[in-house]
Amino acid sequence: MPRFRTILDTVPAYKPGRAVVSADGRSYKLSSNETPYEPLPSVVEALAVGAREVHRYPDPAAVRLTEALAARYDVPTSHVALGAGSVTVAQQLLQTVGEPGVEVVYAWRSFEAYPLLSDLAGVTSVRVPLVDETHDLDAMAAAITDRTRLVFVCNPNNPTGTAVRRAELEAFLDRVPENVLIVLDEAYREYVRDADVPDGLTFYRDRPNVAVLRTFSKAYGLAGLRVGYLIGHEPVAAAVRKVMVPFAVNSLAQIAAIASLKAEAELLERVDTVVKERTRVREALLAQGWEVPPTEANFVWLRLGEDTTAFAERCAADGVAVRPYPPDGARISIGTPEANDTFLNAAAAFKSR
Repeated sequence: MPRFRTILDTVPAYKPGRAVVSADGRSYKLSSNETPYEPLPSVVEALAVGAREVHRYPDPAAVRLTEALAARYDVPTSHVALGAGSVTVAQQLLQTVGEPGVEVVYAWRSFEAYPLLSDLAGVTSVRVPLVDETHDLDAMAAAITDRTRLVFVCNPNNPTGTAVRRAELEAFLDRVPENVLIVLDEAYREYVRDADVPDGLTFYRDRPNVAVLRTFSKAYGLAGLRVGYLIGHEPVAAAVRKVMVPFAVNSLAQIAAIASLKAEAELLERVDTVVKERTRVREALLAQGWEVPPTEANFVWLRLGEDTTAFAERCAADGVAVRPYPPDGARISIGTPEANDTFLNAAAAFKSR
């Protein structure tokens, strides 16, 4: 048999959110944090035109998209790096620091790809338990050693939806050594409504060891095209670009991302609709007697413990796919009002069993 890296014997495969179908044919996928809305008409039109050119390789440097992002956020183009979704940019970041003995610090539970990507990069994960479903930044700062090269702060946190606020994040950044890269993973930034949850870009501008990750997969509705980006100072962005697989961001992804930025005002109206549904769903769950932490993302979190799997199965019976994380809890994405109502009915039935 061919010989492979021994780490592959212990690394589990990434498990995407699944879809389910009830006995009567209903199916609502609330397991992947996708937007319930299809791309805007102007984006679809741009894709239709671009489809005629897919026999050509995409621009490997994605110059037009890079320029559009730089203009959108008022940053130099040299501060922008791209990848096939923000998870791939995270993988590229870990490749830039990955060497034997290197440590990466992150909260747990947080984005489930962090352990997988860290193991594959050959670095040691240092997981710091959440407190009240959110990052314990004091404990994370204390966990940093001279072996630490990178810290992930997922804000809002996936899967709990909680967010760290300006003063505590700034105090944390002040404690982290300047030679440790701090990555603010803001995949759900567009859904934030708490004015005290900071935009990571305000910290990046005068801190060379801070970089921000964002994606077009969630609020922008381009999950199927895979395009994410990093904004960081030139040494960081340049390192990330060095390890990017050539042509990783395909031509249609570049076209759709540019078109989405042009239609951002219209697109963010849809985000407002999701946020209103988020509020409605959380309030309904609280009224049913569940404990639901405040969320700034497009999902809610239920800590269910040993009931996690049974809860997911009860939802599946009604055709609702949620994301179980046994033995901790379940994450439920915000969907259409019909999907959300079906989920709430299933949650009420489970609560009263």
